[in-house]
Amino acid sequence: MAYDLVVRGGTVVDGTGAPAFSADVAVDGGTIVEVGRVTDRARHTIHADGLLITPGFVDVHTHYDGQATWDPHLTPSCWQGVTTAILGNCGVGFAPARSGEDAHVQLVELMEGVEDIPGTALYEGIQWEWETFPEYLDALERMPRAIDVGAHVPHAALRAYVMGERAQRDATADDIEAMGAIVRDAIAHGALGFSTGRTRGHRDVRGRPVPGTFAAVEELDALSTAMSRAGRAVFQAVPAGIGGVEGGDPEGAMDDELRWLLDLAARTHNPITFLVMESRLAPDAWRPWFEAARHANDAGANLRPQVGSRCFGALLGHQSRMNPLRYAPTYERLKALPFDEMVARLHEPSTRAAILAEAPESNRASTSLDRVNLRVFPDLYPLGDDLDYEPSADRSIAAIAERARRDPWDVLYDVMLEAGGTRFVLRPFLNYGRGSYDGLYDMMRDPLTVQGLGDGGAHSSIICDASMTTYLLTHWVRHRTRGPRLALEHAIRRLTKDGADLYGLGDRGAIEPGRRADLNLVDLDRLQLRYPERVTDLPGGAGRLVQRADGYVATLVAGEVVVDNGELTDARPGTLVRGPRASM
Repeated sequence: MAYDLVVRGGTVVDGTGAPAFSADVAVDGGTIVEVGRVTDRARHTIHADGLLITPGFVDVHTHYDGQATWDPHLTPSCWQGVTTAILGNCGVGFAPARSGEDAHVQLVELMEGVEDIPGTALYEGIQWEWETFPEYLDALERMPRAIDVGAHVPHAALRAYVMGERAQRDATADDIEAMGAIVRDAIAHGALGFSTGRTRGHRDVRGRPVPGTFAAVEELDALSTAMSRAGRAVFQAVPAGIGGVEGGDPEGAMDDELRWLLDLAARTHNPITFLVMESRLAPDAWRPWFEAARHANDAGANLRPQVGSRCFGALLGHQSRMNPLRYAPTYERLKALPFDEMVARLHEPSTRAAILAEAPESNRASTSLDRVNLRVFPDLYPLGDDLDYEPSADRSIAAIAERARRDPWDVLYDVMLEAGGTRFVLRPFLNYGRGSYDGLYDMMRDPLTVQGLGDGGAHSSIICDASMTTYLLTHWVRHRTRGPRLALEHAIRRLTKDGADLYGLGDRGAIEPGRRADLNLVDLDRLQLRYPERVTDLPGGAGRLVQRADGYVATLVAGEVVVDNGELTDARPGTLVRGPRASM
């Protein structure tokens, strides 16, 4: 016999956490059929000597709800080894959606405000071929695509659909009943779960809280119960505070958030995943959450804290929306120029002097997250050519300025002008509680947690965290010097089988006979992230930051190469992933 494909001679890291081993992987009909020494012939052969063979990465936390309707590859995630992307996180998305411009504008403004996806791209790119959630799933399934997608039912869109202009208010019993019916129907047709967001920092472009932010616990309980009645599905939550962030108060409101999550987990067998990040104000506030979840799971619950692999922050620079010079009228006048011309003007001594002189004292004393002031310079770090996302204190703008006996504004100005004005300055907000990743290491080593928070497609004007998958392998497996690293097998399991198991996707996430042939061929020695760059490839010419990677020799979906040495192919083996109990 002849298999469709045999990948020969690689080092298999199979996603289960077991030690790596040398083997061939045979594929037939898009499915892995043999792992070992394959002697049968193959119609196609890929020689993987010196390469890792891993399962394709399952990214459980993306925001490609709109992009998935026009982009078959879901860049930049496909450049980072992702073969399955789960949409509809944090309670925001585009279905269900009433027909009509007003309803569509409401959902776009929510996504633009919460996830920083350009509204111009969403208005231009989304064709709104659906109203109900099952119709949205059908639209995703109809589109030829390179990688697989699955989706949550987002709470904000659900509330907007049922409650209309009352979506910011308390839901009535009739509202809750109607929402529950929609959730049951969506899960029955293949939605992978339900998501809600409760953090006060999530607001639409008009500054209004996301519908559902202050929803009563009774409403959440009813929707979770409706979901459970339809079958196995994941309840995804962004708690208020996300582990002690807001106000640095791990008690009070945080105790209330933990309580309702524990109560919910006690009444359902469906998995619950909730976002947790480390706060500088209360860097250990997440630890009681983990212990409480562990005890609940011992009693039969299924709570999975969801953590990232690097700091949650922003990149400041001339190609970022967060630009520390934007306060200056002189700089504002230059922004209308072509980029290269603007950078040339910024090099002029007179322009430099004018911009640095135009910082009013009120801005220098501001504590706003998106302004730079004298107190913030110790928290600003040149990203550098080495892409240092875990910088030590001596690498901060403040430390550089002190050593050189210069004004930190002068140093910042120069750093941002390096490499033709394309260099960024990193400002960590979360997951950097004591100026390192020691807390994050403890989170990632804990088998209780699931890997996520890459936010693929989101926050695209200030960061590109979709590259967290690659960062897990480059920084945590190979490069980290400020603390312990992670074993390769542990890292691969976090990127593959853990996420697939959470969502009940037993057909993927591991290299075993009978599993879907979603694979990455990786040159680990050569694997590295490229520097973030701004591109204008979204519908309507909207811009965003993207990050590519070197070292992915091939990414395969169902046995077909969809990314070949960083280049997109024309293969479209991807599809919509429906839940394990879908009625379709």
